[in-house]
Amino acid sequence: MGKIKSKSYGFCICFITGLLVGTLIGTAIITVLISYRMDEQYKKIISLENTIQDRDAKLEKLENSINSYAVVLKNVEIYILDNEEIDELDKIDIEKAIKEKYATLLGKEVKTMDPDILVEVVDKRILKIDKKEYRVNIRKLILTESLKIYVDVRVVNS
Repeated sequence: MGKIKSKSYGFCICFITGLLVGTLIGTAIITVLISYRMDEQYKKIISLENTIQDRDAKLEKLENSINSYAVVLKNVEIYILDNEEIDELDKIDIEKAIKEKYATLLGKEVKTMDPDILVEVVDKRILKIDKKEYRVNIRKLILTESLKIYVDVRVVNS
């Protein structure tokens, strides 16, 4: 009789232990999957918020210059050349910082702008974002109704 009770207790302990370990492993896996999706959604939200801010600024500047018939600057687009050292959130912050430098130009006539001076605004500057320093070098600038700036960003200090 003693051996039967001993085996049933051993089975119960083994079953409960397996149940607990399975629950912990399942919880860990679900947490990892959910946190990954939350990070992706967070990046998307930040990107969309920046887009909204840019469009609001553009709309305000364009409304102010709607009566002029000259070619005016309507948009500022920043293209960061591929760099594996920089993560997506930092790229978004760098784009936002550069766009803020050029925000005052929205709604102004393109004829009155000097491309050389526009390059000097951010070329070879160091941007500090989240305790990291990035050096910005302008590779190409295209000035039409849309100011397109192609930049190369390198990490200076982490």
